[in-house]
Amino acid sequence: MKVKKIIAPTMAEAMKKVSEELGQDAVILNSRVVRDGGVFGFFTKKKFEVIAALDQSPNTIKQSKTLKPIQKTVEVNNPNEFVPFSFEAPINKPQNDMNQKNQNDQSHLIGEMKELKSMLTTLQKQQNGEEILPPQLENIKDDLFEQDVLPSIIEKIVNEIRPRMALQSNQVSDEQIHSWMKDLILDLISNFDFGHRHDEIKYVNVVGPTGVGKTTTLAKIGAEAVLKYRKKVAFITTDTYRIAAIDQLKTYATILNVPIEVCYNLEDFKAAKEKFLNYDLVLIDTSGRNFRDAIYVEELKKIIDFSELETYLVLAVTSKYKDMRKIFDQFHSIPIKKVVFSKIDETESYGSILNFIVEKQIGVAYLTNGQNVPDDIVEGSPSKIYSILSKEVAYE
Repeated sequence: MKVKKIIAPTMAEAMKKVSEELGQDAVILNSRVVRDGGVFGFFTKKKFEVIAALDQSPNTIKQSKTLKPIQKTVEVNNPNEFVPFSFEAPINKPQNDMNQKNQNDQSHLIGEMKELKSMLTTLQKQQNGEEILPPQLENIKDDLFEQDVLPSIIEKIVNEIRPRMALQSNQVSDEQIHSWMKDLILDLISNFDFGHRHDEIKYVNVVGPTGVGKTTTLAKIGAEAVLKYRKKVAFITTDTYRIAAIDQLKTYATILNVPIEVCYNLEDFKAAKEKFLNYDLVLIDTSGRNFRDAIYVEELKKIIDFSELETYLVLAVTSKYKDMRKIFDQFHSIPIKKVVFSKIDETESYGSILNFIVEKQIGVAYLTNGQNVPDDIVEGSPSKIYSILSKEVAYE
């Protein structure tokens, strides 16, 4: 059997190379996304790796006139990974016999491909001088990588779990590994400030780029304070760049029966704060602009007095992680107390949440997962972060 590994920028190009180098009878053993290039593990480029094989033995059954090629898809690695293969079946066989034969062929082929894949992976790592991990630990590493968790965090988790497995001669259940994973991730993030202190904080200011859901998030926090905690709430908005944003917040204020003030400069802001001096909670909205421009942060400081405020940075989980970093770094002159992660429901990758907490050493005030007010918002906590992450990193 001739085995060939193909790496290409797209799956279509990879399949074309397989066809050119091995021919139309080649079998795809495995396909996956790999990362290439970059600096210190970051800014890598996505490529597609395909491992294909061609049976060159003289006993290979050739296609005849009584045989009809049938294309099937076999689940190999996980529920999201499928590999195509072809086999031949006599067209004059009864349908039930054919189905049974196909199922047997598939089961046998799947077993062979899994075994071959494992052998190829181990051989490749040995040739590259890489450390060979137990299969369960390799699965953890792959799952975290698929979640876009940073390589440094993955390495830390793997290095913590491996000696624990070794102490038990690698005879460890998936449940035990799941428990270790949870403890390790919670240890990484539990020392930061999470949630919202409802009885201590009077002024909450939200900032963030355009389209992350700042105004809707502010309305959800206000609704929670009014309906759940019976607080006396008021709104202030400095988002005078968009009339629609002012109207949106005014609509929420009307529904909740709370006052709202529109501020165009620092004097207006100070007057609004004085007006709402006797309120339990004052929520402040800001305009969404291009936060890659540091000048805008300075403009904010001309409108808002950030003293006595608790500022939350709203970030969409759907954003690129490098952009999230850049946005946070632009606020070096403004004290960001916590982060609000929005659009949890619009992605299947949550590694950026863990990355951000660990790298920026900051807690999470709220998590939002939809547009419904007052629903679709929960206070942040280490256990909540882990539960979100573990929806995709499954070991059971």
